[in-house]
Amino acid sequence: MMMYIIPSMIMFCCGVYGFITRKNMIAILISLELMLNSVDINFVVFNRFLFPGQLEGMMFTLFAIAIAAAETALAIAIIVNIFRVARNIDIRDLTKMKF
Repeated sequence: MMMYIIPSMIMFCCGVYGFITRKNMIAILISLELMLNSVDINFVVFNRFLFPGQLEGMMFTLFAIAIAAAETALAIAIIVNIFRVARNIDIRDLTKMKF
């Protein structure tokens, strides 16, 4: 079990580090997806070891992947609209969007 938890923990920590340190919206979105994927790995691993004959963790993971895909599409659309207005996707330049 630990051979699945440790890479998942490393993925999550890399995602948190990227989310905190990056200033580019695309890099932040990739870091967020990295964190979500590590949580999905944990769902499958804990379901496999706690309830080996059931598929609830795997079904929940598939549902989470579908939600993450929709969230990514929406975030990319928002980032494209911000780029059209500000000509930059750096977080520090988002004050240009204020009225």
